[in-house]
Amino acid sequence: MSDVDAVVLVGGLGTRLRPLTLSAPKPMLPTAGVPFLTHLLSRIRDAGVTHVVLGTSYRAEVFAEHFGDGAALGLELEYVVETEPLGTGGGIRNVADRLRGDTVMVFNGDVLSGLDLRELLGHHERTAADLTLYLTPVEDPRAFGCVPTDADGRVTAFLEKDPNPVTDQINAGTYVFRRELVDSIPAGRPVSVERETFPGLIEAGALVMGYLETAYWLDVGTPQAFVRGSCDLVLGRLPRPAVPGEPGPALTLADATVAGDADVSGGTVVGVGASVGAGATVFGSVLFDGAAVGEGAEVHDSILGRGAIVAPGAVLHDAVIGDEAYIGSGNELARGIRVWPGTRLEPTSVRFSSDA
Repeated sequence: MSDVDAVVLVGGLGTRLRPLTLSAPKPMLPTAGVPFLTHLLSRIRDAGVTHVVLGTSYRAEVFAEHFGDGAALGLELEYVVETEPLGTGGGIRNVADRLRGDTVMVFNGDVLSGLDLRELLGHHERTAADLTLYLTPVEDPRAFGCVPTDADGRVTAFLEKDPNPVTDQINAGTYVFRRELVDSIPAGRPVSVERETFPGLIEAGALVMGYLETAYWLDVGTPQAFVRGSCDLVLGRLPRPAVPGEPGPALTLADATVAGDADVSGGTVVGVGASVGAGATVFGSVLFDGAAVGEGAEVHDSILGRGAIVAPGAVLHDAVIGDEAYIGSGNELARGIRVWPGTRLEPTSVRFSSDA
């Protein structure tokens, strides 16, 4: 597919995932054994697209330091840095001078999906569309861009975060553009594809097609979704070309140690050099490199940052623990609590439902 370019938008601040994103951009957080972005790049490669442009901004240097020219993944990677926020449409327009082909696939960098990319491209070509939007049905579409279509699949409107949605079909964050449309996006200013580009193209009579697919789809922008996505990859619930090893209840990376009587399951990842002590229970969680869970501790549906320590007997449910934080024995942290990097919660601390 030498005439197809891929553009991945990875410039966001990842504020919903703080404090984890204080040290790394959201697409670079470790997910099922590798940076999250690796999963998307591997699937783009497997679809036959090899030229990828990353639209970066926050901590832009981290992407190039890790991926380099992309050769290790069988890709040719280029990087374009936004010096000021340009929005989704502005970010796409900002990379226009790096595009080579007649067709451009654009991806939001915080979506985990089982979409068949070859089928999406094939649908775009068969319908001779100007723009194709990947759509997926959700139970509650109010928080997303709703996209109604007619009987032939043509998009009739784009309704961003409508409180009274007319359809359960939402914008799933992957688009296929005819190259000329990218060049038509205004340059040098912020542009929203959701509020400006897509509605404008529909109004102007462009052929905007929807591609409805019920495959696995998840926006990993929140800690709960991030944990779920990582666990689902480990468990094999969606395509996983970048995950090391076979699907199973847990993924234990190099130099990690898990006590023989510890219970580690639910798609948990035990990062490089991390440890789980005797009698501990870790379910559906992500332990970053060097994290440690002490004897008899319980960790459920949680994230432990790099070098974080959960002392013996502590209990965590739905918690986000920042890098190098310490949770002392006797603590019980639950209901979405976030502990910031370097924080030390002593044994007498018991906190619920607030940031530490």
